[in-house]
Amino acid sequence: MIDKRWHEKAEEKWDNFSGNWGQRSEKMWKEGSRKTVLPFMQSFVSEGSTVLDIGCGDGEGSEMLRRSGYEVTGIDISSKMIEMAKERWSGIHFQQADLAELPFEDATFDSVMAINCLEWVASPLHGLNEIHRVVKPGGIMVAGILGPAAGPRSNSYPRLEGEDIVCNTMMPWEFERLAGTHGWTVEGMSSVPKEGAPENLSTPMLEQAVSFMTLFALRKANGDVSEQG
Repeated sequence: MIDKRWHEKAEEKWDNFSGNWGQRSEKMWKEGSRKTVLPFMQSFVSEGSTVLDIGCGDGEGSEMLRRSGYEVTGIDISSKMIEMAKERWSGIHFQQADLAELPFEDATFDSVMAINCLEWVASPLHGLNEIHRVVKPGGIMVAGILGPAAGPRSNSYPRLEGEDIVCNTMMPWEFERLAGTHGWTVEGMSSVPKEGAPENLSTPMLEQAVSFMTLFALRKANGDVSEQG
């Protein structure tokens, strides 16, 4: 069951972030934590593919995809973010939509890009299953999951004091396991280390543990998946 209250609060949160998001997002995509996303995507998704950019914000990443030869649809839970995206860019279809209820037919897109958005849904499994539904068989999802060292993870702390906070606590290694047991095969992974983190760690889990974000490329398995829990 979808937690409507959670998603209403998430919409309000990202509406409030929209004021200065433009400058922040450009820096993230060109110089910061998201600068490796597009090259990573290009390693797994062919030019000309249809891409659904979930949590597109002001559309900075969507525009980078478009310039790289992809056919892009961008969605965000925030109406203000979508307004900004429509004002900034052309040649991309932007619409307000919720990951919990994607307004698309089954098997619509060749691929999905979901960077730092599954952390903000009440049920990551439900979100994964919605993505699985709209991706074509054999299609690719590129997901970026915030690591424990990421600053935005502090948003989940008030949960310990009983507050209703719209940030879940799913870690990258938990996402990897969840995806692997619900219709996805991991094709590739790349961790974006937190500044100052040690290099050349011995296992992927250790890399994820000191990451700001971990990127995953996952291929949709054929056949249906069932939502559990």
